[in-house]
Amino acid sequence: MAGGFAKDGAVQEQIDASLEDEINRARDQLPRGESASHCDECGVTIPEARRKAIPGVRLCVSCQETVDAERKAFAGYNRRGSKDSQLR
Repeated sequence: MAGGFAKDGAVQEQIDASLEDEINRARDQLPRGESASHCDECGVTIPEARRKAIPGVRLCVSCQETVDAERKAFAGYNRRGSKDSQLR
């Protein structure tokens, strides 16, 4: 059931697109490749246990917590929605 000028299934398409964007954003943040022996940010040695637990890790725990806190501030918005849905 469509309302106004929206075609049938438009709401589901918005939901699917938003989910796909979020999945891609999360996948882009996953570490890849070989783990670093020293933190890329501060140079502190990354413990062997961390390197084994998270293959491809590049940051120490402290620096990773800082990066995670900054990413938390990300507020996704519905780019594909109408102006009314973005104003709410």
